Amino acid sequence: MGLIRRRRITQRAMERAMLGVSLRDQIRNEEIRRRTRVIDIAQQVAKLKWNWAGHIARRTDGRWGSKELEWRPNTEAVHADASLTQVEARQMSNAAADCSSLSLVPRSRLHFKP
Repeated sequence: MGLIRRRRITQRAMERAMLGVSLRDQIRNEEIRRRTRVIDIAQQVAKLKWNWAGHIARRTDGRWGSKELEWRPNTEAVHADASLTQVEARQMSNAAADCSSLSLVPRSRLHFKP
């Protein structure tokens, strides 16, 4: 079971306890969430993760985070002595095409909104 899923289950159990209802009452999760006005843990985690990514992308002190975000893969041809299957060669050309459309890292917080 995933970490976020376990957190959601725990959060719903806490919300039911806040309202004094049990699973036997068969109240939908949406109704419980509407009554408690609590933010979903998965949404909050995603928001905080994007905020952190924006913080890392805007750093200008030369640490590895910004270097990794601006990394460009080597899309040059493979040496002639390397034997690639047709599938591997097609995958490499597809990866090169996918990477060619990447742009520089934005330095504005607006680009990191989920």
